[in-house]
Amino acid sequence: MKIIRIGTRNSPLALWQAHEVEAKLQNLGLQTEIVPIISSGDKNLNQPLYALGITGIFTKDLDIALLNDEIDIAVHSLKDVPTLLPENVQISAVLERDFPEDVLVRNKDAEALDLNTLKIATSSLRRRAFWLKEFPETEFTDIRGNVQTRLKKLDDGVADATIFSLAGIKRMNLDVEYEQIPFLLQAPSQGVVAIANKIDNPELSAILKSISHKETEICITIEREFLKTLEGGCTAPIGAKAELIGNQIRFVGRLCSLDGKDCIETDEIFDWNDSENFGAKLALKVLENGGKELMDEIRKSL
Repeated sequence: MKIIRIGTRNSPLALWQAHEVEAKLQNLGLQTEIVPIISSGDKNLNQPLYALGITGIFTKDLDIALLNDEIDIAVHSLKDVPTLLPENVQISAVLERDFPEDVLVRNKDAEALDLNTLKIATSSLRRRAFWLKEFPETEFTDIRGNVQTRLKKLDDGVADATIFSLAGIKRMNLDVEYEQIPFLLQAPSQGVVAIANKIDNPELSAILKSISHKETEICITIEREFLKTLEGGCTAPIGAKAELIGNQIRFVGRLCSLDGKDCIETDEIFDWNDSENFGAKLALKVLENGGKELMDEIRKSL
């Protein structure tokens, strides 16, 4: 096979992910080349993501490059990938999930403050809503950029604290103090590196499938189907966590109003098989339990 061109965003974290994929392909004896592409999400750092009105803002430029045959595969943070993929594009592999949870990072002047008094910098609707569920009087400010950029803004005093995916801190090997915040349920498929390619390239699809992590595949399929069934193309505060324990799945899902006051949650353990769409079934339970009305309200607000 010819050299496999690996498309990636140009941020340090995205390049780390691309090199992880490259190493796995090179272990198979394949030749690779990394092709950095600046995404629309990285070009516009002034507006919060939810205000840009674009689905897949961090992935669409890579999708275009893939469909134009400028690259052979695209490496993504799976939580950034819309549940509805472009025609002739598929996720063929995922790497083993490492650190899916969110963590809190404070600036030095806020180390002694109680959680309920912190001014939080985040542009994530999910993180805002889930935080407001616990601390309804919290003040927020928007923040964008890669991990290093956001840490610099925090040091400059933009807020008392900000929220990161732990994967970003660990993968960059950053010397940063952080706090676990278990009430902030993670985004669906957070902490997972995904590899996309064109459906009409079965030889490459088979190669990618051989490096995919099966247990992670099972869990993220449930999480993404839960998200897809709930949101219907709308950005909303949705969290999901599926864990495979033996042949059973423990699934926790949550949908919240934008202000965090109205939340619907599900927490179930069930036997897994590969024939049922568990994510959709769990989402339908949420929708039937008031989730449909909640989603309608969220759509009107955005």
